Amino acid sequence: MGIESSPRRVVLCADDYALSASVSRGIEALAAQGRLSATSVMVLAPRWPQDAARLRACVADRAIDVGLHLDWTSPYARAAGHGVSLPVAMLRAVLGAYDPRTARAVIERQLDAFEAHWGAPPDHVDGHQHVQQFAGIAEALVEVLSRRYGARPPWLRISEAPAPLRDAKSRVIAALGAARLRCRAREAGLPFRPWLIGISDFAADATPFGARLAHGLAHVPDGSVCMCHPGSPEHPHDPLDGIARAREAEYAWLSGPAFPETLARLGVQLVRGRACEDARGAGSALP
Repeated sequence: MGIESSPRRVVLCADDYALSASVSRGIEALAAQGRLSATSVMVLAPRWPQDAARLRACVADRAIDVGLHLDWTSPYARAAGHGVSLPVAMLRAVLGAYDPRTARAVIERQLDAFEAHWGAPPDHVDGHQHVQQFAGIAEALVEVLSRRYGARPPWLRISEAPAPLRDAKSRVIAALGAARLRCRAREAGLPFRPWLIGISDFAADATPFGARLAHGLAHVPDGSVCMCHPGSPEHPHDPLDGIARAREAEYAWLSGPAFPETLARLGVQLVRGRACEDARGAGSALP
């Protein structure tokens, strides 16, 4: 793909806010630098009530989207009584074993927790480990958002990589429900972002983050989401966080001079999700 004459709009979303001091402080610092256009919050994490005030002060001008990182698989979700391991969650989705009424209740509780401390509805909803598009959860999510927010619902992330960037992991993620969530959202008139880049296995010997992100941004369609997982090396990590070193590497590159230079070279503009909506206001047409 060649560089287009007009900027391609990309939502750069830092996931996992409130997971740890490292994650929250790193996201706040990047937001203050203007290096992000969205973040997704883990409201079941014990830090969320105290970190919400810090995040509100950091984005007081609402320069970035703040959304719900719907959680079914973290230790916090398990402590809340509904969580399971990722393999179990995937198996339940494949078998159609999620009870719709229970799924709706879990979603409502997390939306309540978001609003209780943020003071406003989420700008978007996505999912920790992409659970927002698992069978049973996706249908419940669309129903809850449509009923709860009416004419101004949050936008949804569809976790499917564009064709030039697909690998084995991204294909598995998409197969677990990208087409389902896209279809349900379109039928309900919910706004959504149809493509996701930034999928990684976080391996220490993999391609460096900056090179991977630059490659993704060179091929990303207009209106896509790029997820990232930064964490500040100057603050404590969650001891159970298996990707702490990868988070520090992401933070270092996103906060450094190479990132804005890469955006300018590739003709990419960071925007909030609703800046990408088409004239119908119900998501983007597929390229």
